[in-house]
Formats: sequence, structure tokens, C-alpha cells
Amino acid sequence: MKEKVDTEINRLIDKLTQDQKHNGSWAYPFETGISTDCYMIILLRTLEMEDEEDLIEALVSRILRKQGKNGAWKIFHDEAEGNLTATVEACYALLYSGHRKKEDREICLATRFIQRHGGLKEINMFAKVMLALTGQYKWPRYLPVPVKFILFPVSFPLNLFDLSLYARSNLIPILITADYKFSRKTERSPDLSDLFLQRGDDGDWETELNNWRSFQTPFQRGIGSLIGNPEQLHELALQRAEEYMLNRRELDGTFYSYFSATFLMIFALMARGYSKNDPIITKAVEGLKSFQTNIGKQTHMQYTTANVWNTALISHALQKAGVPSASMEIKKANHYLIGRQQMKYGDWSIHNPDVTPGGWGFSNINTFNPDLDDTTAALRSIRSFARENPVYRQAWDRGVQWAVSMQNDDGGWPAFEKNVDNTLLSWLPIEGGGSMLLDPSTADLTGRTLEFFGNDTHTDTYQPFIKDGVKWLLQNQEKDGSWYGRWGICYIYGTWSAITGLAAVKTRNNHPQVQKAIQWLYAIQNQDGGWGESCKSDIEKKYVPLKESTRTHTAWALDALIAVEGKATPEIKRGISYLLETSEKEDWTTAYPKGQGLPGGFYIHYHSYEYLFPLLALANYREKF
Repeated sequence: MKEKVDTEINRLIDKLTQDQKHNGSWAYPFETGISTDCYMIILLRTLEMEDEEDLIEALVSRILRKQGKNGAWKIFHDEAEGNLTATVEACYALLYSGHRKKEDREICLATRFIQRHGGLKEINMFAKVMLALTGQYKWPRYLPVPVKFILFPVSFPLNLFDLSLYARSNLIPILITADYKFSRKTERSPDLSDLFLQRGDDGDWETELNNWRSFQTPFQRGIGSLIGNPEQLHELALQRAEEYMLNRRELDGTFYSYFSATFLMIFALMARGYSKNDPIITKAVEGLKSFQTNIGKQTHMQYTTANVWNTALISHALQKAGVPSASMEIKKANHYLIGRQQMKYGDWSIHNPDVTPGGWGFSNINTFNPDLDDTTAALRSIRSFARENPVYRQAWDRGVQWAVSMQNDDGGWPAFEKNVDNTLLSWLPIEGGGSMLLDPSTADLTGRTLEFFGNDTHTDTYQPFIKDGVKWLLQNQEKDGSWYGRWGICYIYGTWSAITGLAAVKTRNNHPQVQKAIQWLYAIQNQDGGWGESCKSDIEKKYVPLKESTRTHTAWALDALIAVEGKATPEIKRGISYLLETSEKEDWTTAYPKGQGLPGGFYIHYHSYEYLFPLLALANYREKF
């Protein structure tokens, strides 16, 4: 087997080094289904950008290729019949594009699916907002979250910075547009009235409003505590909201480098009186267009770019696999990464004011939105350089200090911001729930942060912050022995992160909770030697097998087992054999989402994962056994 392992490691190294860009980064696609493709068509048509026909035609082609035989679109392969919201978005975009008409077969099939599954009333809140912005859905009579909410001080029990960065960046432009009840239709706007199940119906927000009614009292109390003329306060809140967006644009014009936030910002600015041809809006559109990527021969609009994440992970995996740090590939990668270290005080500093910036963000153009995952990943990559090069050493010290400082008070680590876990908000039963609104400690972030400190900094494992992290992980294990991973699919991902983290900080291998996790991984191994997990795990909040193995899930499970087992068990050997036997595999399992954005709504296929995680698992297997 040794020769086969070496051969596969070399094959993966060759593949990855060939795909590196001239600037040292890896730009593998960040693929997120069809929603962003649909929204780009809807945005371009709403802004009447007539010179974008080629892009619209390319996006239409990709959307149509993803349609199922029953007329629906899915957001993951084993989703039952299809996804109602995605099907509405696709149907609307195809009609608005002008490349399909109502009587076309694709639209007739989609319409029947939508009507059979409850019509427009049953789609998710974000899609309803999009339809309201473009004149297809009525805005609610009143706002459950008043725009004056943005004026609440940080000291108030419920304020803007109690929300996660993702929630803030999307909610603020929604507050503006909903306040104005802004919508924009054009001569090309299709008629979606047949997608409402009752004639004369044009919108219903009852579910969303009911979900927020319990928050009326704290909102009203907060408004009552504001001093000033109500009308002036109202206009001040709108100005603050506008400034928040404008002050957090990246150099490419996008708002936080997120597609959805930028899409909403454009409509919010038009609600505030900006012309659709204003330079700020046209630059934002150009920024979104720069998110284009090619998948095969199809054009896809990425939600954002994943260059820093890809580059940090791949560079580390290559070094673990034996590529020398002095090689040109690693030098170029680390040069790229050190240029992306962030030196600005972003929103993260609201809850963590006494530390120097030093984190890394996710995308190619992100300059003030760092996160723990990218920071520790980048630090792993530059570690060997930090020993000898004073410039890298300074970057290393700042990054390590920032990562330590971001630990939550409960002992775990969040993704973006410290202590954003207001339990009052976690009870809101809206799409994504706490995943969208909050940024709490998670097993995947806590595990990988501990793994970094244990393996890459040789931190004394008796340090209080290490002990607190271990304690948080052990307290948050599931009853079956697994851990839930917030940013991947899902329990295999979280268990891999937790086990490798615990092992790195010298938690004993025979610890009962470690052994329970190992036995859980053995119990869910497939007959073919691999592992696979469904996106349904994320929705049902329990492990749901995919009933097929994937190379990425197999690599995660193997890496966890390798970290704690003293010898290559039969299960590990079967898993390694699966990776070796599927080296050329390319089917729906290789394109299956391994990352999650919002439970039940937004999943990510990281194209880099199919190479880098099998490489990491095989390299660790070779090194240990």
C-alpha cells in the first residue's frame, strides 16, 4: 500500500501545483447552487443594463442545465422532490431574462411544481424580500424591526452588534428598503401572479411578522429611550444605515464582499434616492460581476471568492505532504497570504477593542472582515517562514495574538466576532435561526483553533485558554459521540475538527469522550470503506447518512482516526483504500456540497476540497504509520 499512497500523494501534489495562479493563490470555485445566478439576472434586468446580454445568456444556460425532470431545482442531490424557493428564483430569472416565456415547457413544469408546493407564500423570507424589491410581492404593512433599531447603543440589551455580521450586512439594507416600501419594476418585468394560489393575492408576511412579535417590547423600549424628535430620529437612523453600508464597501465596490449584501445595498441606495446609474451602484455591479467563475463550460456567479481560504489550506496540505517550504509554490502562496493580512479595525473590534488587528479574511478582496478559520489556516501556512523572516514573524505574532483574543467567554471560538451569542435572539424561529442571527462558539472553529495551537505553536496545554477550549468541546459533544460542525457537512466535519483539536493539545486518546467519538466514526463507515453525510443533517440537526461515500467526508473521518489511533486499524486501512481506489472519481458525490452557509437554504461546493483534504489525510497517514 505504501507505493500506492506515495503515488496518490504525488498525483494530488501535481494537480494542486498545476492549478496555482501566478499571484500564488488558488482560485477554485466557491459554488453555491443557482440562487446567485438568478439574482444576477434579476439585478441586471432591474437596472436595465442592456449591454450584459452575453452574461445573462450564459447564466440562463447554467440555470436550465440544473433543472430536474419534474421542473424543480434542488440545492443538494438527495433533496426530496426539489426546493421551492430555488425553483421560484429560477422561474423568475428565466422569465425576466427574456430567454424563456410562460408557455415554454421548462416554465410550465416549474410553475406546476411551485403551485403544488404552496406557491409564493411558502418561499423563504430572503426571496420574499427580493420579490418585494422588484415589484412582485407586497411589503408588509408594518416593520417588526424598526429602522431606529440601528440607533440603539451597544450598551442596550438588544442592539445591532448583537447580530452576526452576516445578519447585520443583510438586515441593514432590508431595513432601509422596507421602511420606504421601495420597489422597482421595468417594462421587462414578468407577471408572477399565477404563482400565488389565490386570485388577487400578492403577498403574505404573517409567518415572518408573528416570529418577530415577541420582540416588539424590547424594540419599543429601546425606541422610547432614544432622545430627540421622532421624525429626526427616523431620518438619522436611515442616514446611519446608509453610512454603515458605504463605510464597509471593499475596493471593488461590494458590501463586505458578499453577493446578497451587495445586491440588497444597491436597492437600499436607490430607495435613498441614488440613481441606478450612480457610480457607487455601477461599481457595486462591476464588483459582483468580478465574482464570475467557470465551472466546466458554465458561467456561475459566486457568492464571494474563496482565494485566501483555498490558498491557506492548500499551502499547508502541500507542506504536510512534503513540498519544501523553500519551493517556489510555497513561497508564492505565503507571499500572497502575508499581503492579505488585515490591518483595519472592523466590526469585530466592537466586542474585542483592546487588540491589534492581525487576522485574515476569506475572499480575495476582503480587508476588514477577518475570521478565525482563515486566520489559523494562514498561520499554519506561514509557520516555517516565521521562524527565519522578521516580516513573517511580525505577521505571525499579530495573527496569534488576534486568534487568542477572539476566544468567547464560554471557552469556545466563534467564526467572526466575539461573544455574539445573545440568547434572546436564538429563539427566533426564522430560516437559519441562530445560525443566521448569531455567531456563537462552534465545535469546528474551537477544534481547529485548538489544533493550530497544539500542533503549530507548541503552546503549553496547561494554559488557561487551552483548558477552557477543551472544556467547551467536551461539554458540547452530542449524545452519540459526534460534534456538530457549523460551517461544513456536518457531524463528520465537526467530529473531525474536535478530535484533531483535542489530540493536538494532548487530550489522552483513551479519554471516554474521545473513544465515544471514534466508535461513532467506525459505526457510520460505509461498506466501501468510505464515509458520506447528507446535507439533511444540517436541517434535521442529527446525523443523516448520504448512503454514498465522498472523498472529502472520508478524508475528514480518516484524519480524525489517524490523530488518535496508535496503529493503522482495519477501518483506517479500508478508508485509505477507498481514497486510493477513487482517485479518478467524478460524479455527483464529488460535486456534492461539503460546506454550509444557511441550514436548508445555502450550501457550498468547495472545488478545492476534493484534492486538499484527501492529500492531508494521506500525508498524515504516511507520516504516522
